[in-house]
Amino acid sequence: MYRRLRLCSNHGGYEAIADPPNALDLRSVRTVLEEASIPVLDARVMLIATLESEVTISRAGRLLFKTQDARVAERTFERLRSLLGLPEMEPSERSSPGGG
Repeated sequence: MYRRLRLCSNHGGYEAIADPPNALDLRSVRTVLEEASIPVLDARVMLIATLESEVTISRAGRLLFKTQDARVAERTFERLRSLLGLPEMEPSERSSPGGG
């Protein structure tokens, strides 16, 4: 399961962290994204994909969304989750991520 999206300390984006860590095969992730016509930069230890927002994908499953808009980060997460079969986001009582 992924922890709720939270605003990064520099306020430049949102992050989703798998808990427990969700090891990803970046080669397979890259293949799936490219087959979905999503541009991907392979930096060996991480992938940088361009969806509605740019997202950095680490081997440990950490996702960093380069947007200050929580809704864009959520939509991008859901698109990745659908494409890659990622675990769901933990439920939250808050109406928006990073809200507290």
